Amino acid sequence: MQKKTLRKLGASVVAGALVLTGLIAAAPAQAAKKKAQTIGIAYSLGGRDVPGFNQLAYIGVRPLLAKNKSLKLIESQDSPTATDDQRAERLRLMAKRGANPIVVVGFTYATALGKVAKEFPKVQWGIVDDSSVTAPNVQSIVFKEEEGSYLVGLAAAMTTKTGRIGFIGGVNTPLIAKFEAGYIAGAKAINPKIKIQSTYISNFPDFSGFNDPAKGYEAAKGMYENGADVVYAAAGGTGTGMHKAASELKKWSIGVDADEATYPAHAAYKSTILTSMLKRVDLGTRAFVADALAKKKTAGVKVWGYAQGGVGFTTTGGYLGSDVEVINTFAAKIKSGAVKVPTDPSKA
Repeated sequence: MQKKTLRKLGASVVAGALVLTGLIAAAPAQAAKKKAQTIGIAYSLGGRDVPGFNQLAYIGVRPLLAKNKSLKLIESQDSPTATDDQRAERLRLMAKRGANPIVVVGFTYATALGKVAKEFPKVQWGIVDDSSVTAPNVQSIVFKEEEGSYLVGLAAAMTTKTGRIGFIGGVNTPLIAKFEAGYIAGAKAINPKIKIQSTYISNFPDFSGFNDPAKGYEAAKGMYENGADVVYAAAGGTGTGMHKAASELKKWSIGVDADEATYPAHAAYKSTILTSMLKRVDLGTRAFVADALAKKKTAGVKVWGYAQGGVGFTTTGGYLGSDVEVINTFAAKIKSGAVKVPTDPSKA
């Protein structure tokens, strides 16, 4: 009887041990599953495969993905005809698929994010180029585009032989107006009498101006034929048309966001791209995602200016020569606060 009891007890203990072993074996797998995370990027028009603004967001998170092989990335892309409701649904789907944090590229998502951020309060959202969405789980990743544009405005004014330069904005919005204001102010810092021609390809809410190389070509060609010999475009893909016109007419062009002289699509125009205004969306995106993954507080407005390494200019090709020293001198004044760059073109 005692042996039977012991056998039963032993069987019970063994069974218990097996169950316990199963729990122990499952724990690492559960822990691994818990550690595995997914981040999301909702791109603006063009997507990540087109060099520039959107691609910089992807470049920003790429080192994090390389460092953590269990980290996954899901992506989506805006379309020219999308409505706010469609954008909101796109963001919901990313959140439902487990993405957290999620980077939203562009102010066109602002209305949609304002709704969806409330629906998914545990998801950390970061939106590039917008500070209108205020929520405890949203970070605004914004830049002082006017400061970087001021620097290339200096370059334009020191390069022009005619005393006439041009600016092409993609869409007439307060954001793009900051580019124009800085460019004008920088140029006037060198030559107060300089003449600046400005135009916008489309007006809000028509965003086609960000991806219309043909219209960019015509706008730039008109400026060059009207005496300008340096033109700066803050217009996304539309800027390709400007570079083409500059190449054909043997003039100078200035790129935006990233080093446009290194774009494969611009290989034929490389010798006419004087410089590019750098907007380090990659740094802003990387910092936000890294903080969110580390469970740090991310909500609020994060501003990236020259002092934070958020904007700058390129020297590819060496076309700026000794002008780089002058530009760096003004850049130091911006960093110290001695030079304050306007954001309104009418005050530049």
